[in-house]
Amino acid sequence: MKEITIDYALRATWQAVARMYNEEARQFGATMAVGFTLLSIDPKTGTPSTALGPKMGMEPTSLSRILKSMEEKGLIVRKPNPEDGRSVLIHLTDFGLEKRTDSKDVVLRFNEVVKAGVSEDHLQGFFEVIDVINKLISEKKIYNRNTTT
Repeated sequence: MKEITIDYALRATWQAVARMYNEEARQFGATMAVGFTLLSIDPKTGTPSTALGPKMGMEPTSLSRILKSMEEKGLIVRKPNPEDGRSVLIHLTDFGLEKRTDSKDVVLRFNEVVKAGVSEDHLQGFFEVIDVINKLISEKKIYNRNTTT
């Protein structure tokens, strides 16, 4: 490739970030996926299990595996949803709350270091570009096969 493509830059950067988070999570006996799940669960009221997948952009099978592992490690408990007897709320245990704090600290540290190394204008431009990409994708303006050009 003569020049780097946008998708390559996004993918390579995300893979580097994921590797970094997984290395850091390993020190806490966890994975990036577990940390992300801990941060996605409401620490006070719990979160319906059915809401976690869409919130995290994760397939139900993958999420089920992570939740099972987290339950076995004592990070979460499942409780009946008092508002809907058919669903379950995922609550953090005291240990889960501790690990959630560790996860939050790791994410905040990443953000602090990036913000210290990137000007406010560049960071704002980055978020503007990300917003445009997401809008183009959600509006199906990249691969809309229903239109003729």
